[in-house]
Amino acid sequence: MHQFDPRLTPARTDLAAEYLRGRVTADTFAPGRPMRIGAGLAALHRAPRPDSPIETHALHGEKVTLYEDREGWGWVQLGDDSYVGYLAMTALAEGTIAPTHRVCVNRTFIYPEPDMKHPPIGALPLGARVVVSGERGAFLALATAGFVFAAHLVPQAQHEEDFVAVAERLLHVPYLWGGKSSLGIDCSGLVQLALAQTGVAAPRDTDLQQQNLGTQLDLDDPLGPLSPSFLRRGDLIFWKGHVGIMRDATELLHANGHHMQVVSEPLAKARARILEKSYGPITAIRRL
Repeated sequence: MHQFDPRLTPARTDLAAEYLRGRVTADTFAPGRPMRIGAGLAALHRAPRPDSPIETHALHGEKVTLYEDREGWGWVQLGDDSYVGYLAMTALAEGTIAPTHRVCVNRTFIYPEPDMKHPPIGALPLGARVVVSGERGAFLALATAGFVFAAHLVPQAQHEEDFVAVAERLLHVPYLWGGKSSLGIDCSGLVQLALAQTGVAAPRDTDLQQQNLGTQLDLDDPLGPLSPSFLRRGDLIFWKGHVGIMRDATELLHANGHHMQVVSEPLAKARARILEKSYGPITAIRRL
């Protein structure tokens, strides 16, 4: 049998996706049911219980394939990055959508009427996808229900040009393992979320990002001095289990557990601290 990355492979000993038949061993196989994220933001857990570690978050409107529905938990594979895990069934909605718009601000509210004085009935994070059914003054009506301030949405096909500028808007967001929104974010989540707003699909975890994003810069000695004349805005700096984004030739933007938030600091300072206390030396620099 083939070896697959368990993070991205819907296969357990008792159940696996039908498309893996003949490639993995399982008691039964399921074709999967097309669903979508109906909640504003949904935590994907490692096990079907709320105290299980969070692997990542899925955003409103994202496609999901449901392979098992048991005791309020769905075993799923996410459509955007293929991550596999458990979602609360209350976070899911039937079927998929063809989104017309996407949230372009860190967070926005859904109102029951096109009036900001009404108490919100929900909230949507940056990158959430929706179907707009009409316009009411300064608000856009959602096909599901409710209204969102029009300036907080952009057409789905419209993308930002600078992913670093997106990441910069998330400065000071608290660090959250598995997080991918302004309520909490981790290092690889910051990279993935920011790139998505420019139309670039990125893997979820740092090792996969290092393997798949951009071009490896040819450094004779990655432990040696990193010349400011060499680095550019948007370069990704990798450590084992960590990633940051260069804002310019010297400044690093990253979500990290030392500050427990997204910060901007000199790369030299971050590099020295990380080398001494946590992830060791820089392992790669990738240029997009």
